[in-house]
Amino acid sequence: MASKKITCLDCGQVNRVPDDKLSAGPKCGTCGAKLIPAKAVEVDFATLQKAARNDDLPLVVDFWAPWCGPCRMMAPEFSKAAGALNGQARLVKLNTEAHPKAGAAYNIRGIPTMAAFAGGRERARQSGAMPAPAIVDWVHKAV
Repeated sequence: MASKKITCLDCGQVNRVPDDKLSAGPKCGTCGAKLIPAKAVEVDFATLQKAARNDDLPLVVDFWAPWCGPCRMMAPEFSKAAGALNGQARLVKLNTEAHPKAGAAYNIRGIPTMAAFAGGRERARQSGAMPAPAIVDWVHKAV
């Protein structure tokens, strides 16, 4: 049976999840947190690096900041897209103001910027606020 490696966004533990269980709400074997949340969750720089490097399930990151108007407008749309992509990709948010090293490491020049990671590499990048259906379409094309 095929499985995917997925990093827990709460404790950082890498878990193996059978492909047929991806949409069934799998939980971390260490801390019990949901591995594929129904909405976008905030992550720190270390968790992002580990998940982007190790995960078999595509990871889409919204680089944002609290003072950014377009970022705040896109936040609920990004969470809606996370629900629509349940089991196909995970959507996370990283606050570039709280984690400035992340912005530098990933060469983020403007926000909001989305980056899609799959197979340990960045596959696509998109800047600017988007509605949920456009985010879902972009993710399907990117990964």
